[in-house]
Amino acid sequence: MMALSGPAVRAARSGLSGRRVQAVVIGLVVLVSTAASTLALGLLVDSNAPFDHAFAAQRGAHVTATVNATQASAAQLAATTRLPGVTAASGPFPETTANAQVSFTGSKGTGVFSTQLNLVGRASPGGPVDDLTLTAGRWARQAGEVVWSDSGDGPPVSVGSHITVTGVPGSPRLTVVGVANSVTGTAQAWVTPAELAALRAPGAPQTAQMLYRFSSAGTNAAVSADTARVRAVLPRGALLGAQSYLATKLNATASIAPWVPFIVAFGLIGLVMAVLIVANVVSGAVVAGTRRIGVLKSVGFSPAQVVVAYVLQVAIPAAAGAVAGVLVGNLLSVPLLSQTAQVYGVGALAVPPWVDVAVPLVMLGLTVVAGLAPALRAGRLSAVQAIATGRAPRAAHGYGAHRLLGRARRLPRPLTLGLAAPFARPARTLVTLVAILLGGAAVTFAAGLASSLNRVAADLSHAQAEPVQVRLPGPDRGGPPGAGPAGAVPSPAAQQRAVQAALRAQPGTLRYVTEADDDVTVLGLPGHLSLVGFGGDASWTGYALITGHWYHGSGEAVVNTAFLTDTGSRVGDSYTVTAGRRHITVRIAGEVFDPRGGTPEIFASLPALSALDPGLTVRQYDVAVTPGTAVRPYANALTTALGQDYSVGTNTDDSTVFNAIVGLIAALTLLLAAVAGLGVLNTVVLQVRERTRDLGVFKAVGMTPRQTTAMVLCSVAGVGLLAGLIAIPAGVALQRYVVPVMGHAAQTSVPASVLDVYTPAELVLLALSGLVIAAAGALAPAGWAARTRTAAALRAE
Repeated sequence: MMALSGPAVRAARSGLSGRRVQAVVIGLVVLVSTAASTLALGLLVDSNAPFDHAFAAQRGAHVTATVNATQASAAQLAATTRLPGVTAASGPFPETTANAQVSFTGSKGTGVFSTQLNLVGRASPGGPVDDLTLTAGRWARQAGEVVWSDSGDGPPVSVGSHITVTGVPGSPRLTVVGVANSVTGTAQAWVTPAELAALRAPGAPQTAQMLYRFSSAGTNAAVSADTARVRAVLPRGALLGAQSYLATKLNATASIAPWVPFIVAFGLIGLVMAVLIVANVVSGAVVAGTRRIGVLKSVGFSPAQVVVAYVLQVAIPAAAGAVAGVLVGNLLSVPLLSQTAQVYGVGALAVPPWVDVAVPLVMLGLTVVAGLAPALRAGRLSAVQAIATGRAPRAAHGYGAHRLLGRARRLPRPLTLGLAAPFARPARTLVTLVAILLGGAAVTFAAGLASSLNRVAADLSHAQAEPVQVRLPGPDRGGPPGAGPAGAVPSPAAQQRAVQAALRAQPGTLRYVTEADDDVTVLGLPGHLSLVGFGGDASWTGYALITGHWYHGSGEAVVNTAFLTDTGSRVGDSYTVTAGRRHITVRIAGEVFDPRGGTPEIFASLPALSALDPGLTVRQYDVAVTPGTAVRPYANALTTALGQDYSVGTNTDDSTVFNAIVGLIAALTLLLAAVAGLGVLNTVVLQVRERTRDLGVFKAVGMTPRQTTAMVLCSVAGVGLLAGLIAIPAGVALQRYVVPVMGHAAQTSVPASVLDVYTPAELVLLALSGLVIAAAGALAPAGWAARTRTAAALRAE
């Protein structure tokens, strides 16, 4: 082993010192690829790990089903637990929705808030499915006790808080004796089964909850198939709703998951580029060092020692690049991971140690494998063949192109020489073209992705459609829930008259509409349903439509993607929304782009939604201004006219998160473009070294330094231009694939306007990206070639 490694190591060290450019190229290429891969894999693991750990520990429910207990008997429900594919089940647990007033005391203040609760009756927190984790107190044992769900949202309800259930005889007052966590949010509060009957409002349907785990539930299609089998066993209409754990998981990973797809795309591009460029570097080194290989073999080097020497020339700079890339990847992950540091009580998130070990090892292995083939070719060369061959291209390569371009008499000879140069090494040229193509595709993809994210930020902010909002005074304007401003406030009717008068009198007002918002608990959904009711035409308020059209009349509504996902409905369906004793049936006219972190939303006329929630009252006015009106002065004047009791705000499309992501996209794009440029640099350096003697001849017959520079730049210009043209459809296709995947991770579909962001002028400029990358990579060796003295070039071997 020593006999093998000693000379090989010395030869590798000598090769690295003599070819510093190739070593730097390998190190930087591996650095960028490792950084992107570390960032992508680290975010992917951290976005899922907290939920996956909690889900496994609690034996979470794959499906949480709500059934009509009057239609499905206990025997029929028991039959669903024996279906093929059902591995565990719990229930039936009695369930109802109830109006409640919750008084709380905690670090965020003291107050009272009204809400609708999804209450479930359970005798104990344990079970084969949804084994709840008690985070404080104990389980409810008798009437008057309740366990609160530790969802991480809302006011800090703790042990000792009180809940008054309204709308039922006696308005029972419950004491919170415990706080529990359900990884899939199967309820907002739990009581004993006997207590639940007293909390069900008169006339409310008798419903029950069933929890299932299945042997195959890894995809939405599998969960839908499992749910369909349960529905088929029960009487028609008995299954009122079924919530998949995948929707809850998406909500839990929403802070990171939307950004993972594009980082993975950049990582894969960098990975492919790294393998191609490293293979090209080593192949070029073998070709350029053919004579040296012959000398090594003539002094006693075995084929294995030659292979080891060339593999080490790859492994050493690749190892340095991989270590540095891990550090860069960890630094880039900090701002993204900090957004989800509190998921399921995790104090801090970082790239897992195994990722920091596995990624550089994989990258190092790939680069070594990429360099192994040309290294083996070097090992097979005989000493006589290597010394006789030298490093010049074979005679058959490239002369046809030179003769053909030489007939173009209107083109200067240095340009034709440069344009014909790539044909001398077709394999190397092909690899360079692919590297530039990937760099150009990354630039095109990044430009489209940044435009898409800017469009998303604008759509979510509504800054263009309704730049001003007027908030009415009331108990839920700012401060802790349940706390109101000091002093009496005008009646709602008087508030609306005052706002309308001020808006009509204010110059620059184009239109306005009243808006009412509230959250209710409905059957079939484990969390809240967000209601957004408008008092007039609101089609102009800036909600981007994914499919369908804006609602018309009181019989239609539009919903977001989360509503369609959670309810299993589609645009065009009629859907009945039931909250307590009230229900409405609406036709879903359209799907709007409004993720809301996975919270289902329904938008309809205020009278229609008031039939479901009588507490839905106007809380704000959405205002559009005439073109050219300055928004901030308009809002200030409106504040002066209304007084300080009214809150006048402005919508802006500024977003710290989106700006940070766009900055990350720009950084990764520049790194990948630099990697492609390094690949070009390596190719041109090899090309210039191989043609050094020819370069001396050209200079001897009168070629100027400027003509020499032009010749070298033209040697990659055609390849760069062709690669840039091919990169346009590749980058656009990647953008149109990744953006919907990002939307899916954010629990929403995306409108066509978010995808169709490229303009013809922009595509023309992007087509030149390949040419720019090629020229930038060739500029340094072109300058070196221009400065080379004629005598030194003629003496070159």
